[in-house]
Amino acid sequence: MSAPNLVQVSRMRTLATTIHDAAAQMEKVLLEHHQPLPSFDEDSPVALPEAALAFQSAAIGATAELHDLLLDPLDLLYQKSSHYHFTSLQFIARFHVASMIPAGGKTSYAEIAQKTGLQESMVRRLLRHAMTMRIFHEPEPGMVAHTQASKLLVTPEKNAWFWFHPEVGWPASVQVCNKRAEWEDQVLLFEYISSTNTDYLLLVVVVQYLEATQKWPESQEANETGFSLAGHSGKSIYDVFSADPEHALRFSLAMDTFGELPQYQMSKVVEGYDWASLGRAKIVDVGGSAGQMCVAMARSFPALNFVVQDMASLVAKGQANLPPELEGRVQFMAHDFFGEQTVRAEAYLLRTVFHNWSDKYCLQILRALAPALQHGARILINDVCLPKPGSIPAHMELDMRNLDLLMGTIFNAQERDLNEWVQLLAKADPRFVFQRLVQLKGSALAIIEVLWVDNA
Repeated sequence: MSAPNLVQVSRMRTLATTIHDAAAQMEKVLLEHHQPLPSFDEDSPVALPEAALAFQSAAIGATAELHDLLLDPLDLLYQKSSHYHFTSLQFIARFHVASMIPAGGKTSYAEIAQKTGLQESMVRRLLRHAMTMRIFHEPEPGMVAHTQASKLLVTPEKNAWFWFHPEVGWPASVQVCNKRAEWEDQVLLFEYISSTNTDYLLLVVVVQYLEATQKWPESQEANETGFSLAGHSGKSIYDVFSADPEHALRFSLAMDTFGELPQYQMSKVVEGYDWASLGRAKIVDVGGSAGQMCVAMARSFPALNFVVQDMASLVAKGQANLPPELEGRVQFMAHDFFGEQTVRAEAYLLRTVFHNWSDKYCLQILRALAPALQHGARILINDVCLPKPGSIPAHMELDMRNLDLLMGTIFNAQERDLNEWVQLLAKADPRFVFQRLVQLKGSALAIIEVLWVDNA
């Protein structure tokens, strides 16, 4: 192990000291001016006295640098490249949501949905995303109230200023750098991750998300999305992939990189669940790509055997790269998870499968498992379980809610909270019985543990 970078350690401490000292000075100034301390409450002051501005600037600069310094480099790139906050901001401004909430009071998601014409579930997703940025808050389940920032948007001029950025300003500014007006002819946005068109293509898809939810408010189809409206002639991302395997491969590579982010690494799954408790068991990894997860688990848990199921090209790749010492313990099988499951096993793993699909198709995936399930079989869903608003640090919650909007924008799918997972399972079949939620340490993903209970 190399020695610690003392320059970086010193920088961390310098920044922390700057934040501490600046905060102390701001408190002193505010007390001398008989002003309350900063907060997100809707009635808190909107500006600091002039004597505190230099300390404010020092604290903000140091906190921003310290935040970026502590991120992994890949996570830093990921955080800086997200445009999904424009979706919730656009919704708030377009529908004048702030004016629907009384000062000092609260309004339900259902009332806002009725006034905007969108589904309540969509309103809830969009506003909970905005809440991670301190715009509105949820004082009790199902209710929305103002913060200091959202209350400003009640006035028409502030709302108009807020509307300008996602609707006009940002698309116009990135268009200046878009040297190819025929961007619509491009097939897949992920191909252009490092091109000059990236920001524009992503922004167009994000902005079209709200258009899609207004055009198809009840839709669960993957070809009725922001992606479909953004120059893809009504096609779903799956249509695009099936027409061009090269683009599908590039998407797969992009998702492999996504999986390298600390909060999505598969090592968290291997280490964070009691796999040994399964004993000598067979696990079917449904939608398991080329088997990377099963290879890692097979090395750590010698009592377990695995069957990896996915499209033929992926399982062929997995078979070709399988370490010789795991021959016989990790098998590969071409399988469509919408088709009837034929392999009987003690457990079935579905890792980041359901968040790509709307409830309509998730029900099909779950029901397709049923023919092979024996009483006591475990279904282990490794996916995001959205937290209760404000229950985890805001930057972590924002990351998860960004992912939720990404799923809606491109797939007409969603991330789910625990109540939504339990409802989905019950609707698929009452024999899917929720057991527990295992939130994996250091991961944005959880394991939803389900038991197949068939007393017939």
